[in-house]
Amino acid sequence: MNLAIAKWTLGPLLLVQGWRVRRVTPVLPEPAGPREGVAGEGAPLRLLVVGDSAGAGVGAALQDEALAGRIVARLRDRFRVEWRVVARTGATTASTIRHLERIAPFATDAVVTSLGVNDVTGEVGVERFLRRQGKLHALLRERFGARLILASGLPPMHHFPALPQPLRWYLGARARELDRALAGSLAGGHGAEHLPFEGEVDAARMAADGFHPGPPIYDAWGAAAAKRIGAAFAGA
Repeated sequence: MNLAIAKWTLGPLLLVQGWRVRRVTPVLPEPAGPREGVAGEGAPLRLLVVGDSAGAGVGAALQDEALAGRIVARLRDRFRVEWRVVARTGATTASTIRHLERIAPFATDAVVTSLGVNDVTGEVGVERFLRRQGKLHALLRERFGARLILASGLPPMHHFPALPQPLRWYLGARARELDRALAGSLAGGHGAEHLPFEGEVDAARMAADGFHPGPPIYDAWGAAAAKRIGAAFAGA
């Protein structure tokens, strides 16, 4: 079914289901632990994880089990990693741009972004999403000196246990639409690359809310990101 037609015909039901999901889904805290630090020995590498609740690590108990922690764990044997997390629950691409424009700039080498789910639920269209992603990447390069940007792919929302049908199907289709467009827009490189989603999505691997990653997904995600970063800075 065409998404525009689906939104028109299923709109009232989707709104009711969305309201109910927000009402009954438990609100999980962001994980405990520092959001910046230094780990490892070797060539210096400055890492930034930026974005939404998944970037902040919701679904993990500690930052060590979250995205930044899993990346650092795999890079610390080869690099002296100076890492930082600038991510907040509910963040969209637009709100992340505004936040990064307000804070004091700092230097970074590699950035992993976690954005898109809240753009999906906020009904951000493909063209607007790509414009905002492009603006974000330019900001990270120009204001923070990022040499490598890994734009994480959107997760398969059509597998999220917290979402009932047909809302699960609709949001999943929207997520795939934005993710395909993002991957296509980054095919030429220019300092930003698409990082496809890694890991199985089911109740056993996700957080208790059925909406956020659990530690196994963060581990697979972190491994994929670390592999790309390690290869990019191997000669540093």
